[in-house]
Amino acid sequence: MALFSKDIRTMDDLYMHMLQDIYYAEMQIEKALPKMIGKAGDAGLREGFEHHLDETRGHVQRLERVFSLLGHEAKGTTCPAIDGIIKEANDVAGDIAEQDVLDAALAAAAQAVEHYEMTRYGTLIAWSKELGRTEVAQILEQTLAEEKAADMKLTKLAEARLNRAA
Repeated sequence: MALFSKDIRTMDDLYMHMLQDIYYAEMQIEKALPKMIGKAGDAGLREGFEHHLDETRGHVQRLERVFSLLGHEAKGTTCPAIDGIIKEANDVAGDIAEQDVLDAALAAAAQAVEHYEMTRYGTLIAWSKELGRTEVAQILEQTLAEEKAADMKLTKLAEARLNRAA
């Protein structure tokens, strides 16, 4: 299986593919977060997931604005990486009966998602600047800042109590 489709020939093709990739990823995350909220036992973890679900909806809206600015229809392309991360999280969460251990696992799974998103948004920001799309870069920088903040909150929560409780 090729990493990228055959129709990617130019940097602009690659750029659009990456935007479609992260758009798909955000849509999948928006679907997965309610399940994570339902499984979280720790109130702080649950609240963090609820807050990030609202942010994720905003990320989808920002990406739709980016597609519009670029004169393209907002659409996703299947992202095996995010599908795998979410599948792994579901598999692990399904195997854990102890709530404290489950909360630690959910936090770790959420961080894997955040790290994937941070890599994609960082790349897209760099490419946006290289391609002279500064307005797009600024929009994506807002989202990247929120992804980094979510990761930091998860780290603090895990280190302060989730990991120790598990």
